[in-house]
Amino acid sequence: MNKIAFFDTKPYDLPYFKKFGANYRIKYFDNKLNADTASLAKGFDGVVAFVNDDLSAATIDRLYEGGVRVVALRCAGYNNVDFHAAFEKITVVRVPAYSPYAVAEHALALLLTLNRKIHKAYNRTRDFDFRLSGLVGFDLHGKTIGIIGTGKIGRVFADICRGISMKILAYDPFPAKDSGLEYVDLDTLLTNSDIVSLHCPLTESTHHIINGESIKKMKDGAYIINTSRGRLIDTEQLLVALRSGKIGGAGLDVYEEESEFFYEDFSQTIVKDDILSLLVTLPNVIITSHQAFLTTEALENIAKTTISNLDEFFSGEKLSNEICYQCKTGDIGANCEKRKAGERCF
Repeated sequence: MNKIAFFDTKPYDLPYFKKFGANYRIKYFDNKLNADTASLAKGFDGVVAFVNDDLSAATIDRLYEGGVRVVALRCAGYNNVDFHAAFEKITVVRVPAYSPYAVAEHALALLLTLNRKIHKAYNRTRDFDFRLSGLVGFDLHGKTIGIIGTGKIGRVFADICRGISMKILAYDPFPAKDSGLEYVDLDTLLTNSDIVSLHCPLTESTHHIINGESIKKMKDGAYIINTSRGRLIDTEQLLVALRSGKIGGAGLDVYEEESEFFYEDFSQTIVKDDILSLLVTLPNVIITSHQAFLTTEALENIAKTTISNLDEFFSGEKLSNEICYQCKTGDIGANCEKRKAGERCF
C-alpha cells in the first residue's frame, strides 16, 4: 500500500479523501508544503498538495531526496510549481475541472452582493436598521460584462450571464469553438464593459493583465470580479482606482499575496499587509478567502480525481491529468506529442 503525505489539511478535505483514498496509507499534515516542511514527506511515495503550497525548486529537490515520485495537486492551478526542477524527478498531476459551476456561481454571487449591497443590508438589519439609503444598485439586465478567459468556468459564467440578459464580450487568445460568444480584443472588452470578470489561468502573459494602463481604458465606475488568480491584478493599482472612484467596486475571491493569509484565522492579529488591510476597509470591495470552489460537489470531484490520478501513476497507466511541462504552452494535453501517442510526458 503506497504512502501519501497530504499537506495543508482542512476539515472539509477529510471526509472525501477518507472515502475515496482507502487504498492508500495517507498521513494528513496541517502544515503547508514548502522547503522547510518537505522533510515531513520523507519515506512517502507521493504527496497531495494544494494551491497555496510552495513547490519551488528547493521543495521539489527535498521531496525527491526523500523518495517522493509524484505530486498530486488537488486543484486546477499549478503556477506554484517549478516544473524545470520537477522534470525527470517528480511527476505532477492535477484536477483540471472539479466544478466549473461552483466557481462561476460564486463569481455571480460576488457581483450580485457587491451591486445590491447585500452585505451592508445584512449588517444593518441585524441591528434593526431598516433604512435603504446607500443601498442603491443597478439592473444587470442589459449591461455589458467582459469575460477574460473562456475555459469551462468562463463559459459556464457566460451562460449564467445570458440567463439574466446581459450582453457578453469575451477575450481569449484561444477562442472556444461553437461557443456562441462574441470575441473581441482586450482593449475593446475593457473599453465597453460595465463589469469585467477574470476566468483565465495565471501565466507570464496574464500576470497583471489588469494594471494601471488597462484600468485607464475601462469605463468609469466599472466593476471587477476575480475568482481565478490574485496575480492577474496589480492590486496596488486596483486600490488606487477604487479609492479614486475610477473602479466602482471589486469582488475578489483571490489576492496577490493570499498564501500568507488565506485559509487561516488572523482575527486576533495585526495584519502587516497594508494593501490587504486597506482593501478590507473599503465599502465597495468584497473579499472572500478563495472559497469559490467550496461546494460538496466540487470537494467530492477533487478527491475522486486526485485519487484516480494516483491510481494511474502507481499502476503505470497513461496519466489523464499529467501537467505537460515540456510543451511550450505549459498546458496539459492538446499539443503534446507524447500524450497524443498515449504516453506519459515524463
